Amino acid sequence: MDASGVNLAALTGVLDAELRIGEIADYSGAVNGLQLENGGAVPRIVAAVDASLAVVEAAAAGGPGLLLVHHGMFWQGTQPVRGAFYRKLKVAMDAGLAIYSAHLPLDVHPEWGNNILLARAIGLQDPVPFLDWKGRPMGLRGGWQGTRQQLVEATAAAVGGPVHVCPGGKDSISSVGLVTGGAGSEVAAAAASGIDAFLTGEGPHWSYPLAEELGINVLYAGHYATETFGVKALAAELSRRYDIPWEFIDRPTGL
Repeated sequence: MDASGVNLAALTGVLDAELRIGEIADYSGAVNGLQLENGGAVPRIVAAVDASLAVVEAAAAGGPGLLLVHHGMFWQGTQPVRGAFYRKLKVAMDAGLAIYSAHLPLDVHPEWGNNILLARAIGLQDPVPFLDWKGRPMGLRGGWQGTRQQLVEATAAAVGGPVHVCPGGKDSISSVGLVTGGAGSEVAAAAASGIDAFLTGEGPHWSYPLAEELGINVLYAGHYATETFGVKALAAELSRRYDIPWEFIDRPTGL
């Protein structure tokens, strides 16, 4: 690495290949990959869950670099470049801050993914792919021995915050399926798979009474809280490979 940092095109090319950006289907608003270029050099990495204005301002305060996020700038689709969206772009461009987003490709990555890292954090045994979406698994399932309350406690420790519980199933847990983020609407598919507990970030209101009717435990551990793992792990890996500093901007939503 020279004094100016790592080459942006080279670094993002590695990310595109290792995260399989071009292969993994995603929601249209994800726009995975490099969303905003800078002058071409990356002297530091900043990780965050969301490319919100507040996050971009905080990241830009440190000058040039690469902001690595899970939720990028285009979830609202095509929009006029004005107001908060204009300010976000201007602040980033004035600071020389590039922005790279990886949504489902980061969720499902076998090493740096939100799913595998949360699975390891709660002690999920022998995780295997779980719940297909557009031909690819969204999450992981595996063995877990203990009570419902012990699973709640392990999950709370992993995400560093409260867990909302639907105690719709049995108290003794031997199998858990997990999908980080907002997968609560998949509760019927999760129940049909035969697991004792479904762990996700958040879900619609109707997912709770449906879980009760289907006889499955659901743990809602927070959309934000379950998706901090991947960007941190990926930023740390880039820091190790390229010998550049990294930091995490924590901007929790409580959801």
